[in-house]
Amino acid sequence: MQSNLSEVQQTLASEVSMSGVGIHSGQTVAIRLLPADPNTGIVFKRVDLPNAPVVKADVDNVVETNRSTTIEANGARVGTIEHLMAALVGNGIDNVVIEINAAEVPILDGSAEPFIELIQQVGVKQQDAPKTYYTLQHNIVFVDADKKVEMVALPYDGYRINTLIDFNS
Repeated sequence: MQSNLSEVQQTLASEVSMSGVGIHSGQTVAIRLLPADPNTGIVFKRVDLPNAPVVKADVDNVVETNRSTTIEANGARVGTIEHLMAALVGNGIDNVVIEINAAEVPILDGSAEPFIELIQQVGVKQQDAPKTYYTLQHNIVFVDADKKVEMVALPYDGYRINTLIDFNS
């Protein structure tokens, strides 16, 4: 997959949906990805809960990272978001509403590929709003020795992510 470094924000060209099973819950889960206005961001809408609360995909909403990523806001949680998030970011999607009828994104084949294919079915639409990029000026290191977590971010003239995960299994 090629990184999409657009100068403007992007959303989906049209809505698309799929269903699968949550790896932790065993529940059948339906998701629907809808185009969203500029500056919406990536938001999950829990349509199975009263008033369909929204959970924005934001680092401040991360509540759990043990073997999957869970976000929570407005009395709602959404877990196992990492493969869908990777597909959205990899396709340059800035704005999307993800309607979901359970507390967990379906695992599908355990990778981002089915989500990438889903996004590519409908395509990407450029929006009339500039995209914001952040540039590192120096190295950033984060270590949580208790959780055996280490992250390093280095300045780079471009967009590149290398990841290593060891579950001791």
